[in-house]
Amino acid sequence: MTLEEARGWRACAPGRVVFTNGVFDLLHPGHVDVLTRARRCGDALIVGLNSDASVRRLKGPERPVRSEAERAYVLAALEAVDAVVLFEEDTPLRLVVALEPDVIVKGGDYTPDTIVGASEVRTRGGEVVVVPLTPGQSTTSIIEKLRGPR
Repeated sequence: MTLEEARGWRACAPGRVVFTNGVFDLLHPGHVDVLTRARRCGDALIVGLNSDASVRRLKGPERPVRSEAERAYVLAALEAVDAVVLFEEDTPLRLVVALEPDVIVKGGDYTPDTIVGASEVRTRGGEVVVVPLTPGQSTTSIIEKLRGPR
């Protein structure tokens, strides 16, 4: 979805809307754990997905491995995910402000104070949730394993 499409979706979404975001380059069990836990926090889950340009700025020129279209397609196919919206910025703050989620969720590599958009959600009476990391799961470790010993 574009931001405008996501705003329209949000206006019609019943109940508590949960927001999470990320790169979701090579989907792994840690991603699935965050997404399923996020979905349990409300009635609908929207995922902010970093665009390819945003990923390159944040992760370097060799990332993402999968294109934004491929990553969005895989996320949208998951039962836990109700909507996916791309964003070009390095953080999802503009999405959080525009979509006004009731809950914001991130993985355990964040704290409530380091989650972009957490203060905006709290200001509106919303909730901030941190899901513990799944041990041994990261896209970086998958890429390193595929590259083999150097």
